[in-house]
Amino acid sequence: MKTSLATTLLAAALAVAVLPACTVARDQQTVGSYIDDTTLTTRVKARFAEDPQVSAMAISVETMKGVVQLSGFAKSAEERAAAERIAKGVPGVAAVRNDIMVSG
Repeated sequence: MKTSLATTLLAAALAVAVLPACTVARDQQTVGSYIDDTTLTTRVKARFAEDPQVSAMAISVETMKGVVQLSGFAKSAEERAAAERIAKGVPGVAAVRNDIMVSG
């Protein structure tokens, strides 16, 4: 009886721990979609880091269902445009929303 109760409690604890991982709170996005979006975000940030014109530290990247949102501050309109062009060039990006502000 004790073993059965312990097994049931363990199964319940695992279910509570695992079930929240099946969806993401933002719009109930699936885990697979969340991982795809995280991969896109990482790829865009990596391309920013490789480009001497774009400050990877000053521009934030978030992705939701393949749509990349850029925000933060650029030193020039050229940097803002370059960031958008780079993000659009990443395979898998469905669209880019450019909310970068030019600070200079």
